[in-house]
Amino acid sequence: MRFLMVLLLFISSIIASEIKIAAASNVSYAIKPLIKEFNKKHPEIKVKYVLGSSGKLTAQIRNKAPFDILLSADMKYPQALYKDGLAIEKPKVYAQGSLALFSYKNRDLKNINIINKVKRVAIANPKTAPYGKAAYEALTKLKLYEKNKKKFVYAENISQTVQYAMTATDIGLIAKASLYSPKMKRFKESVNYIDIDSSLYSPIKQGIALLNEKNETIKFLNFLFSKEAKKVFKSYGYIVE
Repeated sequence: MRFLMVLLLFISSIIASEIKIAAASNVSYAIKPLIKEFNKKHPEIKVKYVLGSSGKLTAQIRNKAPFDILLSADMKYPQALYKDGLAIEKPKVYAQGSLALFSYKNRDLKNINIINKVKRVAIANPKTAPYGKAAYEALTKLKLYEKNKKKFVYAENISQTVQYAMTATDIGLIAKASLYSPKMKRFKESVNYIDIDSSLYSPIKQGIALLNEKNETIKFLNFLFSKEAKKVFKSYGYIVE
């Protein structure tokens, strides 16, 4: 009996030392460096993660998926979880995203008006993806959306938008953070990508939903607002305070 109790305590300690993060697709390139930095301080805590669209990850959380934290691409989903009692504290903004226009082929990129000259343009779905909504806002403000409407190829999330821009379309409106992945580092500013003026779209405030009060979860949450985490976010094209 004593052996069984010790075994159960050992198993529970292993389980307690693991957390699972639901991360929006745009965080896919920063998540590993973040975990690496976190484990420098907390090597005893194993961090697993699942990537996907913020909407789909939120649906999984509503269906009892065993996540500890949601890193959403906007504030809408964490706020909805909090409102429904599924997040245990008011959501916080951990970083702000930004848009870039990307071309796989070398071009003389001066501004977003190049959309008038190409045949196909990849953007994330404005109805479900925060970066898609931002792209729609920018295009609408510049009166580029309606007259180029037939050119748009809609992706499920920002990662798929990058894939489309690399393989199926002429250009794409992507998360600037995507340009910091190893496979994208060879591309050059003004040749393969340009920033989209942030005044053209609402701030892409990326939010956290804290889903439980496990000690390990709280440690990871606090880490995300540390100077080490902010340095990682900045190095991947995010805006942090």
